[in-house]
Amino acid sequence: MVTLSWAARLKAGLARTREVLASPVAGIFSRSRIDDALFDELEEILLRADCGVAATQALIADLRAKKIADGAALKAVLRDAVTALLLPLEKTFDVKGGEPRVIMMVGVNGSGKTTSIGKLAKWLQSQGASVLLAAGDTFRAAAREQLVAWGEKNGVPVIAQASGDPGAVVFDALGAARARKVDVVIADTAGRLQTQLHLMEEIKKVKRVAARAHEGAPHEVLLVLDANTGQNAIAQVKAFDDALGLTGLVVTKLDGSAKGGVLCAIAMQRPVPVRFVGVGEGIDDLQPFEARAYAEAMID
Repeated sequence: MVTLSWAARLKAGLARTREVLASPVAGIFSRSRIDDALFDELEEILLRADCGVAATQALIADLRAKKIADGAALKAVLRDAVTALLLPLEKTFDVKGGEPRVIMMVGVNGSGKTTSIGKLAKWLQSQGASVLLAAGDTFRAAAREQLVAWGEKNGVPVIAQASGDPGAVVFDALGAARARKVDVVIADTAGRLQTQLHLMEEIKKVKRVAARAHEGAPHEVLLVLDANTGQNAIAQVKAFDDALGLTGLVVTKLDGSAKGGVLCAIAMQRPVPVRFVGVGEGIDDLQPFEARAYAEAMID
């Protein structure tokens, strides 16, 4: 069995987004003439890839300001422009610090949060960190069972309760992590819509409990975003950031979406760092975000 490099997996994962940008009908990158009509078409293409109005207008203005010879050159310049736009979202993810370092995972229902936790645990182990999981989604037995299964798959302990308060689960998990000298605790939380204000208040409470249980916790608050939500992702980022002070994003399901350009919209409207991107169902298909690699996989 051939194991693909991460760059190859990222490129394969962004295939549907790349198909939109390649515009096989228009053949925009194979044209010999660069004119206003071409820029108008490119603007429409970027919007279809969910780059958002603000980012699309900024990219088109940047391209118009440059002397571009032909379609092939346009592709290279666009790739560089997207890289520059996304670069502020690239930030090194700290594994150490906090003893234990506490990561709180949040998101709406169905975003891939629990699965992302399992994959993140595997990545953290690859960096030499010991991991403990806290099953803070006490509303769904299936979520707890899924997290326990990921714990078994990765060989990491899971602190869970059959029912009860999610804050209590996180409190117990932090105590267990200190006793066992674990490097990183990843706390799951129940999925919730950003419009469910009472549930947003509840998740603020979980964060406060973590802070009381362990100084400096949570060190990371990561919002898991399903790439298929497109521009709705912006509303999610804004709401969760306002409520919790996000330190980063985990963007999932890019392999099933033609909306990979949404990261450009995020960069323009609410530039919270993108810590990880997921491009498949495999345990290694979640990796740190790199602006250049992402732009090259989008525009090839």
